[in-house]
Amino acid sequence: MTALSLHEFFAMEFPERLATLRKERGLTQQALADQVGLAVLQIRRYEGGTSQPTLDVIRRLAIALGSSADSLVFDDHERGPSETLRYQFEAISRMPEPDQAAIRVLLDAVVVKNQVAGAIERVAKQAAVTVAAPVKTEAKARRGAQAGSTRR
Repeated sequence: MTALSLHEFFAMEFPERLATLRKERGLTQQALADQVGLAVLQIRRYEGGTSQPTLDVIRRLAIALGSSADSLVFDDHERGPSETLRYQFEAISRMPEPDQAAIRVLLDAVVVKNQVAGAIERVAKQAAVTVAAPVKTEAKARRGAQAGSTRR
């Protein structure tokens, strides 16, 4: 099976995502059903889109497939963070508290830096619009004055 891009994967609906992950993991429907503790018929229903799993089953499917429940259920633009960041956050959560505190400080600094940069950009755009408006008005006034002087 060829690897799908994240965009292609998240463009799928739940039944397609489930089947794709199962196949990528090299599992048959029966093997997945055994791991999750369901009848194979139920896996077929989920993949066929004729039945929706409960939250508990989604959790067990995610564990069996080595994936997050979010990746099974949500489109990539509906939830965050990305899978890469999610795994990094999970790794950080297992670190000693002093390391976690240091990482939180770094993350806070980067978030604030980006918020400030965004605010500066918005103010600069507003200033450009404010400055451009009087310039256009003055240019129109000059053209009007010139047109009036050429009519004489």
